[in-house]
Amino acid sequence: MSDTDVKPRGKTKAKTQRPPLYKVILLNDDFTPRDFVVTVLKGVFRLTDDQAYRVMMTAHRRNACVVAVYTRDVAETKATQGTEAGRRAGYPLMFTTEPEQ
Repeated sequence: MSDTDVKPRGKTKAKTQRPPLYKVILLNDDFTPRDFVVTVLKGVFRLTDDQAYRVMMTAHRRNACVVAVYTRDVAETKATQGTEAGRRAGYPLMFTTEPEQ
């Protein structure tokens, strides 16, 4: 081995940090029909009938319910899709996002 050969001293691993997660929250309103909310939850968030019904009823009883947790881009996209589906149908259906703590 010559003097110019350099041996690595140790292996370094790059630590990747997980992206922050955001909650998508369904807000209750008194005008959007329950069946429509369940349909949106199933279509946008891919929930089963039972899951969608439970989320809808929790939001109805508590005025809000966390639907799912995603990375920021996905959470904002799904919240916008759900809100827009309500607007297109003439309902005040509203989804918001907030950072998970």
